Amino acid sequence: MFYAPPAWEYLPPTIVLNILGYLNHKDVLNCGLVCKKWYEVSRDELLWKELLFNTLMVDRSTYIARGRSWFKEFKRLYYHIPIVESETLTDHAHQVLHVSFSHNGKYFATTSKDGYVYVWNSTYPTTIKYYRDMKEFTWKYTQYSQFNESDTLLLVSGVHFGSSYSTSGEIAVFSLQDGFELRCRVVNKPYDIFGTWYSDQYLLSGDLQWLAHLVSTSILWINRASQEIDSEHVPVTHLKYKFYNRNASSIRAIMVANCLPNSENLDETANQQKNVNVVDQKAGGDLEEHGNPVSHRDINLPSASAQGNVPMRNSQIWKSPSDSLDYLTTIEYKPEYREVEIEKGVSSSSDTTNSDENSSDDSDSDDDSATTTNVEKESPTNSFGPVQTDKFLIFTTGYKTYTPHQIGFKRIKPFTFPPRIDPGPSLRERLIIHETRMAQRRSSSPPPEPNWLNYDAVADKFDKVDHVIDLHGHIIGMGLSPDHRYLYVNSRPWPLGYYISNPLDPPPIAQEIDIHVIDLVTLKQVGTMLRAHKAYTPNNECFFIFLDVCKEYVASGAEDKHGYLWDRHYGVCLAKFPHSDVVNSVAFNPKDSEMLITTSDDNTIKVWRSRSAVRKLGLKESNFNTGVEFLKMKRSRNNR
Repeated sequence: MFYAPPAWEYLPPTIVLNILGYLNHKDVLNCGLVCKKWYEVSRDELLWKELLFNTLMVDRSTYIARGRSWFKEFKRLYYHIPIVESETLTDHAHQVLHVSFSHNGKYFATTSKDGYVYVWNSTYPTTIKYYRDMKEFTWKYTQYSQFNESDTLLLVSGVHFGSSYSTSGEIAVFSLQDGFELRCRVVNKPYDIFGTWYSDQYLLSGDLQWLAHLVSTSILWINRASQEIDSEHVPVTHLKYKFYNRNASSIRAIMVANCLPNSENLDETANQQKNVNVVDQKAGGDLEEHGNPVSHRDINLPSASAQGNVPMRNSQIWKSPSDSLDYLTTIEYKPEYREVEIEKGVSSSSDTTNSDENSSDDSDSDDDSATTTNVEKESPTNSFGPVQTDKFLIFTTGYKTYTPHQIGFKRIKPFTFPPRIDPGPSLRERLIIHETRMAQRRSSSPPPEPNWLNYDAVADKFDKVDHVIDLHGHIIGMGLSPDHRYLYVNSRPWPLGYYISNPLDPPPIAQEIDIHVIDLVTLKQVGTMLRAHKAYTPNNECFFIFLDVCKEYVASGAEDKHGYLWDRHYGVCLAKFPHSDVVNSVAFNPKDSEMLITTSDDNTIKVWRSRSAVRKLGLKESNFNTGVEFLKMKRSRNNR
């Protein structure tokens, strides 16, 4: 600390403010130690507003998040974002594909191509709580995991061994209370449906059945998570939906969101889908090479954008003029998003974990024993328990090609399992029925096979998708905001006006990954960030890059060997996290957004914490690697 000559105390505040305006935020804070007047000026809101706009390069028309001050906002964006690499976990022997947190924030699970699933203690990640070798299930690798609402069960999705053309997968559910005891196993096809929890004790899985050339049906099942039952007459599965697929596409990457009270009624979109401006295609992409299944829409339907366009050939990836961009773009929100922020305070300062020096992790210390007791003592029932409201089934699908370029929505109404399975006729009665039918077939010509290529003729056999949003690109990731209001989507765009002539030959895709923001109340896009980060694999090798959304931030992996962090309100990129290979997945601790985890093809799991959190743990920031902060990059750019 230094002391100023007494004369400094008599400088007018406007002059002091001008002096401080030339300093960075650390120097401004230090100058606040000179005297009381300088301290007051160093907390001037206009000064910190200028510092935030200049260092983050935020659009000056963006207002401050409700209930905040510019000083606290700058402090949050510097001291409370996860930036310090506090732990690096190397227990997996192969590429780490996914990470997910428990709802109470105490544990996280990782899946890998080594065939293991690990469950970690998030407080001390170097200690493994559970692990399981899934190769005993003939799984080639584990690809996805998700905790149920009470954090008592873990859903794990895997890929079966087989040929490179195989699309088979399986879902297993394990108890986190009985030493990772297996509760159920269900088929999941294609494997990149991943599976998801519908409620605390029920999960969704998929199946794919071929009907004709390039035509299939995607079947979604609801399954009990615990299938150790006393009677074979108690149902454990229920066929929920059958969707009609055309043009080598299928239902994939499903998730479930709560319908908000203001959600609009969804109309059937058979006519809407025909009016969607679907970008056409004509580039290399072999269905069999990557094993994705077939589905959706007549191959003979005219292209909405095939109007004299010159097709591109022999290219899986096309390059845009912005290949040299260093990803300082922002999420551009539409007025509808900002209006919701003002009216309902979606990004208000109620999350004090990030901005209050005195916050602690005590908020996540729920009484697990109470929750556990209630779940375990609950006798097996056939109802869905607390599920009393509608939910959204959200999934990726296609229209013109097998690559998923659309997001489908289906409203799930509350329902219950039947209490018992109707045993039906006895064996003797079945034999009589069978003989009667065989006699009828011998005496008459067999009924004609339905014309599966004619959707109008078989539409009554399938469920209709309520709403479809076309993103005109290959969708490679989705993440849901904690309040289930917004869906964030990773997509690699197609060339504009591309002509698609063959569903097995999709358009080339850009190296840049765009992020789209969809309001699940209006089902409209309310935000877009172009050229957010990069990917390099072609269509036939594209894989899911899992992103995550918390109250304050959005994070995503990328193929450029970095994870990325954006602020949701201001839309700016705050930091990127280095790895030595592709970053496949990221996840925020739901109880502490100052903790972020990234997983990579370099076989590592990295734990990132904020400067504030590192200080609270009694650690020195200088002892750890730090991610590249865009605060510093933007400031250095301004100084050039």
